[in-house]
Amino acid sequence: MEMSAIDRLVATDEIRRLAYRYSDGLDRRDLDQLVSLYRPDARFGEHGAGTDACRSFFAESLAEIGMAVLLVANHLIDFEDADNATGTVWAHGFIDDDSPRDGTGEGFIQQLIKYDDRYVRIEGEWRFTRRRHFLWLGWPHNNSAPLQQPPAEWPRRQVGLGSIPYAEPTWVEFWSDRSRS
Repeated sequence: MEMSAIDRLVATDEIRRLAYRYSDGLDRRDLDQLVSLYRPDARFGEHGAGTDACRSFFAESLAEIGMAVLLVANHLIDFEDADNATGTVWAHGFIDDDSPRDGTGEGFIQQLIKYDDRYVRIEGEWRFTRRRHFLWLGWPHNNSAPLQQPPAEWPRRQVGLGSIPYAEPTWVEFWSDRSRS
């Protein structure tokens, strides 16, 4: 079935919102949000398939790094039909790679990342079927310890450490669950 121009515009916006929600879910460690972005039977490598596998994959992956902010750009989408599409998305990542578990990371880094995606519409909602992460490059941040600055106390000062993501309820819950294990 051919998509109308309006249907294509609406679907494009809905698919782009997937990438934004993915970034937001990573930033805040909102595992429920991340799980909701994938088709219920999506595969996650050694973790298996399905929502439990998705949650396990992200819980393990995100426990390896501290804060991570992804700025999403250049999202191109190609429709196969009204319910299936492919796309590429670029992201500029700001990542605290000082591993909370063992401190063996690279420090505070920036990355340029390309995602190769497949999307499917299930019961009227677009979801990821597959999301492949490709690194173009990563480099240490010019300020080698930006997360060790004194608090900014916004809006009094504009330089220093802010309150996000550390004050986000999902962030606090994510890390408190790990401290109990």
